[in-house]
Amino acid sequence: MTVDDSSTPDATASGRQGDPASTRPALEWEQVVVDALEPATLAHWWAEALGWVVVSPVGDDEPEIRSSPDSLPGLLFVRVPEGKTLKNRLHLDFRPDDQDAEVTRLLELGATRSDVGQTSDVSWVVLADPEGNEFCVLGARRAS
Repeated sequence: MTVDDSSTPDATASGRQGDPASTRPALEWEQVVVDALEPATLAHWWAEALGWVVVSPVGDDEPEIRSSPDSLPGLLFVRVPEGKTLKNRLHLDFRPDDQDAEVTRLLELGATRSDVGQTSDVSWVVLADPEGNEFCVLGARRAS
């Protein structure tokens, strides 16, 4: 007897029966949502910082940026009434080819250095965007 299980979530998650990925939920990471006092301003800052593009229509109240128009995940900026007051519970890490040059470039764009309790011997630099959201610029990848 043959059983057609193509309608079960396990069989359709990856589109291929018997694929190990088929046991995972059929979820796609769409975006990271960033709270902002001025979403458009912050979205454009991040687009310039990352070399990404704004994919939302001009004037959209919740602008989104992506590495390219069809790439995911994106960063979606939404208006909130209050400014950031505490350390982020989630932050982004970036690994550039040249940490010193990238930190300098981001500072020139308007990032600021941020102290979240890191010690002086860490290999990353903590910065904050113009609204105070922390992110890290990592050092060179260690050889494995």
